[in-house]
Amino acid sequence: MNAPAPVPDTPAVAVKHKPRSRWWVVRGGLSPRTSALLTAFGLAAPFFIWWLYSALGLNDPLFMPGPGAVLERVVSWWQEDGLWDDIWISVYRVMAGFLISAMIALPLGLYLGTYKPVQATLEPLIDFIRYMPAVAFIPLVMLWVGIGEGSKILIIFIGTFFQMVLMAAEDIRRVPMAQIEAAQTMGASRSEVIRLVVLPSARPALLDTLRITCGWAWTYLVVAELVASNSGLGYAILRAQRYMHTDKIFAGILLIGLIGLLTDQAFRWLGRRAFHWQKR
Repeated sequence: MNAPAPVPDTPAVAVKHKPRSRWWVVRGGLSPRTSALLTAFGLAAPFFIWWLYSALGLNDPLFMPGPGAVLERVVSWWQEDGLWDDIWISVYRVMAGFLISAMIALPLGLYLGTYKPVQATLEPLIDFIRYMPAVAFIPLVMLWVGIGEGSKILIIFIGTFFQMVLMAAEDIRRVPMAQIEAAQTMGASRSEVIRLVVLPSARPALLDTLRITCGWAWTYLVVAELVASNSGLGYAILRAQRYMHTDKIFAGILLIGLIGLLTDQAFRWLGRRAFHWQKR
């Protein structure tokens, strides 16, 4: 019986895949120019839509002024109503509350994330308090601290402290246990493990936590300036609401957003400078 003739090997056919756009690669990169163009578009598009909506006469200027009216209000606010003083006092209040919060929250978060007894004792209490709205503390803050600058700083502190503690603790817990065990195997003491392993590994995440909670501090500005204020961007917004000066309300909101954006970018720049190895 004759054996079947062998089948000749057929060369593999190369399958050509359609090249994917580099824009839609998961966690892909963009060139600096493309990134800058997309950023400019993302920021300009809402303002263009706002301008077009006003130019077509679709808005009621009493409730939604156009960009031109808001810009005129900013100019008059700067020239006549002391805009720089309002910006300065608001920046001072936000940064003071935020920095005091960070000086206490970061060490406490380190202990919470490192030692289980501290976590078991304090984390439920902090979780309980952080759900209480900061605005509810205003009557107590006025009784405890009075109506000076301390009360406004304390409101911003209350609004950011408890979230910052928990986020910092989570950043510490994300440090790989393998790194800690390797340091212990090489004879590192407990303080050396924290100082030489845990903190250096957690620093980039802790900086991101500071960046995010600084943004929250700005969101509490208007609440803080409810407490017997006569200056500040939040106070100006509340006063403009009383007299239906919606152009000033828009101006105040946009200025707070702009200052917050600059603060956020400053944190990002600091992160790129301090932890440039993360981009590799």
